[in-house]
Parts: sequence; structure tokens; C-alpha cells
Amino acid sequence: MKFPRCIRLDLSDTRVYPHAAQPGEWAVPGGLSFAGCDPETLERKTRFAFQNGWLGSESFGWSTFVEVSEISEAEFETVVENLAKGFMSVLGAPSLDEARPVARDEATYAAGLCEHHLHTLLALERELGDEGIVERFRVVVPERAQDHAKIWEIVPETDGE
Repeated sequence: MKFPRCIRLDLSDTRVYPHAAQPGEWAVPGGLSFAGCDPETLERKTRFAFQNGWLGSESFGWSTFVEVSEISEAEFETVVENLAKGFMSVLGAPSLDEARPVARDEATYAAGLCEHHLHTLLALERELGDEGIVERFRVVVPERAQDHAKIWEIVPETDGE
């Protein structure tokens, strides 16, 4: 099975987020962390997490990019359990029994985003829309560097292509 894993291309995550996820940590989109909040009222670092952050499943920190990686079934189950515990301690879920199904749904959704080659980099953009939080996922495509030119470009992901 494939699953998103945090990757840090530079130190910017440690500066732009209130708490940065650790490189190598399994991640989910994490938009539910912002359910019921108004992004305009968030502090700058938290607003950046709302707009661009993947949620680390262990630290509940944020990462700008994830890499498509292989995950074992046991690791997947650990992600579900870590998320459920975080949903209780960080987001205020009433119990582990109530948090686990939500955690499993979030982890299953994250795995479904990884229908790409291994090591593909993914980014996300999140905003508040008419129907609630809207997330768009992008594949980060490397370009050939020439004379220190830009080497990464974020392009829209196409459906099924």
C-alpha cells in the first residue's frame, strides 16, 4: 500500500508552521483539524498550516510536502491509532472508540491520494469554500536545472490520467 510521508526540502517548515512535522513521519491531509474555524481569524503560522499543511500522524505538526511511500499494514494500523489518540488529545474527540473510525477514514483517504509512482512529491492547497473546507492536491514535478533555474513546479493533478 502507498501512503504520504512527510518530506522536508529545506528548513522553511520549521519557520512557517506553529509546529513542524518530522521528516519521514506518515501524514494525512488533516483538514478536519480546522473544522468550524474561520481561517481569517487564525494566527499567521496557523493560517499557513490551514492553507498548505499536511498533518503529521505522530507529532500533529505540519509539512508542506509529502512523498508517496510504501507503508505496511502494521504501520497503517499504527497511523490510525496515532491519529485517533491525537484526535482525542489535540482536537477534543470524546473517546478512542469514537475517534478510531474517523482516523481510519482519514488514513484511507490519504492512501487513496497516493496513486502515483513511489517518491512522487505532493502538495496541497486548502481554502474555505461555500460548502466548507476545499482541498486541492498537486503533484510536484521536477524540472531540469539550468543556471540555477527553478527545479520544481507544482502542477494540477489530473483525474485518472
